[in-house]
Parts: sequence; structure tokens; C-alpha cells
Amino acid sequence: MEEIDAEPQMIFDKIDAWVDGLFKLLPNIAVAVVVIVLFWLLARGLSALVRRSARNRDRTSLAEVGGALVKWAIVIIGIMLAVTIVAPTVTPGDLIAGLGVSSVAIGFAFKDILQNMLAGILILLRQPFAVGDQIVSGGHEGTVEKIETRATFVKTYDGCRVVIPNSDIYTDSVIVRTAFEERRSQYDIGVGCNDDWTEARRLIQEACATVEGVSADPAPETIPIELGDFANVIRLRWWTKSDRASQIHVFGEVLQAVYKKLDSAGIDMPYPTQVHLFHDQTEEHDGNRSMQREGWPAGTGEVPKQARIVDGFKKSEANSSS
Repeated sequence: MEEIDAEPQMIFDKIDAWVDGLFKLLPNIAVAVVVIVLFWLLARGLSALVRRSARNRDRTSLAEVGGALVKWAIVIIGIMLAVTIVAPTVTPGDLIAGLGVSSVAIGFAFKDILQNMLAGILILLRQPFAVGDQIVSGGHEGTVEKIETRATFVKTYDGCRVVIPNSDIYTDSVIVRTAFEERRSQYDIGVGCNDDWTEARRLIQEACATVEGVSADPAPETIPIELGDFANVIRLRWWTKSDRASQIHVFGEVLQAVYKKLDSAGIDMPYPTQVHLFHDQTEEHDGNRSMQREGWPAGTGEVPKQARIVDGFKKSEANSSS
């Protein structure tokens, strides 16, 4: 078994060399610390400037995200510069090359997160909607609470919170309900086929115009759209404020006002009716049209095909039993 020859003097020499190197680097380390502190203060100042500028433009979400991005970008630059000061053999080119390789690896590992972050930044910059807008995205509808770099928070009308990834919002279509001040609603109303269309349209428009919340300009309008089987269909269209609360409450008031107006004027509002006739084909007189009770009218003539088939089946069944 070989013996390990430990030389304490070599160990002490190595430690002494490290300590000497540390003392030699102390000025560099001090300068690096000062550089980091300066860049940290610079980052905080520029971040505050970006936040204030975005808030002055009434873009609170962009202020938070933009300020954070500027701050950390400057801090990273400061750290990279401090590393080159402490270790002069490390050049900025080496750090940038290493950062490039690392960014590729990080990109593959955090693909979804980075995709959502980039989409969030684009949403905040282009601002297709803002906090407080009512939107429809991915089958969810509600009011935008907050826009972050990863996701957008939407509060639904029934009091739930939906977290939608920004990549889904940016790549799919989004309906912004409150993009404009007013929004149009419509409803189809059936009136009797023998009623006066012109009079019915006048009454409908008058009733709609009296409802509080219905815009006078543009005024409510009616359009005949269908000659139905049991009613003539008139489409009523009117404008209200674009928010959901105004639209849904006015919608209900309009329907109620139109119904009362037409009903008091004697305008018929028919509903579909159907008559079902059931014919029993198992009785003995089946196929005898002079004794038929329902289904086919009584009379003479050829027995319907279905009756002949049933009657023939009954006769063949009787022969086989005898």
C-alpha cells in the first residue's frame, strides 16, 4: 500500500499565494463594488423615470413592466462590467458569447414563459386593450384587471378570475367590447301575418326610444327580415353604452317596453304551433277508408301502402297460426 506523502509546506505556500492574489485584487474588487452600486443607482433612477413617463400617459401596467425591465437590464450590464474589472482576463466579448450560449439554453428550457413574456411586452406597447376594458378571449368574457408579462387577469361578470396566458391573447382573436363608447344591440320580433307591418314597425321604434339608456343618435331602427311560416319577422336595432351592465339592463327594458306597446295596440305576436296526428294501424278495420277514424280522410280509393303491408302481415300471421 502506497503512502501519501503530505508536504505541509506546499499547502501553506498555496494558501499564501491565494491570500497574496486576494490582496492584489482588493483594489479591483473595491472598484467593482463601486461600479455595481453606481449602476444600481442608475437603474433605479431610469426605472423611476420610465414609470413616471408611462403613468403620465395613463399606462400603469406598462409603467410597472417597463420600469422593471430597464432596471434589471442596467443591473446586469453593471455586473458584467464588474466581472471584467475583477478578472481582467475575462473580456466583455467572452461574457457576451457566454451569455449568448446561455440564452439559447434558457430559451429552450423556458420557451413558454419567454413566449408569454414577449407577448405581454407587445400587448403593453401596442395596447389593443387596457385595464378596465371588457374583452372576450378564448371563450372567456369579463373586465381586464391587470396585464402582466406572463398573463392577463380577467374578472368575469359572475365574479370569477380568469388568468389567460399572453401568448394566447396575442395569437388569437380578441373582442374588445368597450373599445368604443357605444355598442349596438338587436332582437328579432315576430308579428302576425295579417297585421300592418308599417304600423308594427312604428310602434316598436317608439317603444324602444322611450327606454332610458337607448341612444337617440343613432336612433332605433327596424328592418323587415323574414316572411316566416307563422309570423313576419322584424329586426329591432338600437345603441347603448358599450359596458356590459348598461347593455344587458337596457336590453331587458327594451323587450318589456316593446311587448307592452304591441300588446296594447292589438298587434299579434304569434308563436309556433304544431298538430300531431297519430294513426293506430293495429285495429281490424285498418285499411277500410270508410271506417277510418284519423290519419287518412274517410272515403273510397286505394288503400294506402302502409295499411296494405300491415293488413297483409296480419293475414299471413293468421294463416300460419291455423
